[in-house]
Amino acid sequence: MDKFKEIRPVVLGVVKKDNKILVSKGYDNERKEIFYRCIGGGIDFLEKSEDALKREFEEELNINIEVGNFLGISENIFQYKGKNAHELILFYDVTIKKEDYKSSYKLLDDDDEYEALWIEIDKFKNKENIIYPKQILNIL
Repeated sequence: MDKFKEIRPVVLGVVKKDNKILVSKGYDNERKEIFYRCIGGGIDFLEKSEDALKREFEEELNINIEVGNFLGISENIFQYKGKNAHELILFYDVTIKKEDYKSSYKLLDDDDEYEALWIEIDKFKNKENIIYPKQILNIL
């Protein structure tokens, strides 16, 4: 699937601890913008969204998770790196085992290494930091 030519089904996990949320840090060279996004990724054909979420956490953070309640769905039409993209995003509440909690994680995605870290939810609500998709603010 070409994620810049088709509507892409995506699942993201909302992991909260205290008043913080676990997010991956990204950078868009075209916009010169640092942004954050919950952990997750694409749902493969014939794969349940909950299974895709577990797979993504295992692939990207090397941890097993417990998928909780379905939190909602969002349609996200946006530009990234100068290309148009269109996603339908399913959000789930996620729990990480106590022994798997770290202050930050190395995140591997598409052969690139990123950082996943805990950021205070209020920093997104106060617009100090940018989180995508913006509809996640309704869930938080």
